[in-house]
Amino acid sequence: MATYFVGDIQGCLDELQLLLEQVHFNKETDQLWLTGDLVARGPKSLETLRFVKSLGSAAVTILGNHDLHLLAVSQGISRVKEKDKTAPIFTAPDSKELLTWLRHQPLLAVNSEHNIVMSHAGISPQWDINTAIECAHEVEAVLQSDQWIWLLENMYDNQPDVWREDLTDIERYRYIINAFTRMRFCYSDGRLDMECKLPPQEINNDELFPWFELENRLPLSHKVIFGHWAALMGHDENNVIALDTGCVWGEYMTIYRVDDGKYFTQKALS
Repeated sequence: MATYFVGDIQGCLDELQLLLEQVHFNKETDQLWLTGDLVARGPKSLETLRFVKSLGSAAVTILGNHDLHLLAVSQGISRVKEKDKTAPIFTAPDSKELLTWLRHQPLLAVNSEHNIVMSHAGISPQWDINTAIECAHEVEAVLQSDQWIWLLENMYDNQPDVWREDLTDIERYRYIINAFTRMRFCYSDGRLDMECKLPPQEINNDELFPWFELENRLPLSHKVIFGHWAALMGHDENNVIALDTGCVWGEYMTIYRVDDGKYFTQKALS
């Protein structure tokens, strides 16, 4: 049995399947952990949802910002983004089944065997692992309840940008969603910055840091694997691994086999 982690798919199913062939993935014995954003800019978002769902217990996937946006679009809360190729999902005969399945995926997944936590964007610098797990469960419970549409209607905002244990209701849920699915940079005091998407090496602001480089962030007891930030191009340092390597932008897709620490890549086909 082998355990594989893969960065954002974003509808690039052909590249994913070539990678799985390369590593001889066997859904009967192996596990595939996916960092979220199954859908969006690639050509096969519908087919990607079907494929990952078909893997059953062999796949562990989490929700990314594009996945949550897809759910919001399905309810008329938001519009399909200009560059997204998700429209076929909404007219597919299994649309409701796929979207319901997606809505029931977690924000955070823990691999106890390898002491790894996986989220789409990372872990808030103001959280330890236990807080992160508790916060993920809180939002997952709402998303999987009859309040899920209310949650999606109210999640689009950048505030609050700092964590407080006494946050309640939608402000608490919104911070959790933003930290798990949208975060990149933080200020030195731990506040989230939701605007900057530049590569870290292009930042000239002495107050802005990648969330995982914040000196005063709470120490984490697990290795963190995440996607979301293609500009990091496979950053692997200090118990943090970034697996989105920009396949949908013409770069490549990356799989990490945790059992022996090996990386495998597949160049974008288009």
